[in-house]
Amino acid sequence: MTDRQLPRWSELKPLLRTKPVQVNPTERRLSRALTIADLRSIARRRTPRSVFDYTDGAAEAEISLRRARSLFARLEFRPSVLRNVADVDTSTTLLGAPSALPFCFAPTGFTRMMHHEGERAVARVAERTGIPYALSTMGTTSIEDVAAAAPEARKWFQLYVWNDRAAGEDLVKRSGAAGYEALMLTVDVPKAGARLRDARNGFTIPPSLTLKTVLDAATHPAWWANLLTTKPLTFATLSSWDGTVAELLDQLFDPTMTIDDLAWLRSIWSGPLIVKGIQTVEDARRVVDAGADAIVLSNHGGRQLDRAPVPLRLLPEVVAAVGGDTEIYVDTGITNGGDIVAALALGADACLVGRAYLYGLMAGGERGVARAAEILSTELRRTMQLLGVRSVAELTPEHVRLPSA
Repeated sequence: MTDRQLPRWSELKPLLRTKPVQVNPTERRLSRALTIADLRSIARRRTPRSVFDYTDGAAEAEISLRRARSLFARLEFRPSVLRNVADVDTSTTLLGAPSALPFCFAPTGFTRMMHHEGERAVARVAERTGIPYALSTMGTTSIEDVAAAAPEARKWFQLYVWNDRAAGEDLVKRSGAAGYEALMLTVDVPKAGARLRDARNGFTIPPSLTLKTVLDAATHPAWWANLLTTKPLTFATLSSWDGTVAELLDQLFDPTMTIDDLAWLRSIWSGPLIVKGIQTVEDARRVVDAGADAIVLSNHGGRQLDRAPVPLRLLPEVVAAVGGDTEIYVDTGITNGGDIVAALALGADACLVGRAYLYGLMAGGERGVARAAEILSTELRRTMQLLGVRSVAELTPEHVRLPSA
């Protein structure tokens, strides 16, 4: 028989602990987000369908994006135990300057569409976090305004080569004058990818008021109120546009660009040059030989060529080919700090994250971006400790096993 008794109040009292009441609704939402997937769920509820799908979606059947995420999910970590990991150093050096964490905020277009605080919010979080932020050519805040919003941030400017070379040269000169330290040339958009979610949603820039969007406004009043009562949604680097994203890309960007154009770019830019969109070992060699200071293994987040190479799968080959000659960054499919650790272990110098912080932005503006950075850094640090490494430099290929193709 089990002896039973009624509990005394003195025994119950320590168990009756309540969490502090979060009065602010944004803080309350974000406090419940423990992962980037949680932020994504919040973002999906708080933004119109077409805006969420523009951020979340990829090209055609979205195979490239699924494969990238699948590879991160299927890889195997190999921990080393009985190591002193009380203190973990997550800092690294990128392009000769310190970064508090081995990841950067990637360039993303139309960021004020996701949330009215837009690029300024992202740059301010990057400044506080101590990591670089790359402003997109297709950003919705000007080069100068982003610089003013985060004067101490490490700022990079992402450039597409335009049909109008004079306009592209002007952007390069403006970014240099505003204190941007590096130029990131994106080379995988000779033609816009087929982003079918956007086509099916009738998505335009800026969003047009149709019967569908008016009905959507009824379920997302805060988003629409912010869009309509803040500065009109315009582009940082062109005067205006009224059409789809694909039409805009095809109108502006130069499909005749070749490796020879890197020499032109070098003639007008003296700072570090990053080339983004490398998807083969051969192209990695070509751009490094042409003078790139860093390359980004990227299939544009799966938003250009569907069934493109998975950047993480390509990484070990590229490291073997050019790892001693240039810095190598990786993007596409990164949703967890452990993903970043895996890429570093396989030889990457850093990762670029895009959707992860955009989910945070949609979920809660600047505070949501900060929450995304906090989640990733916490996961990164914990994964390093569980692997038995005390610094980024200690990560090696021995810590990760990739599944067979």
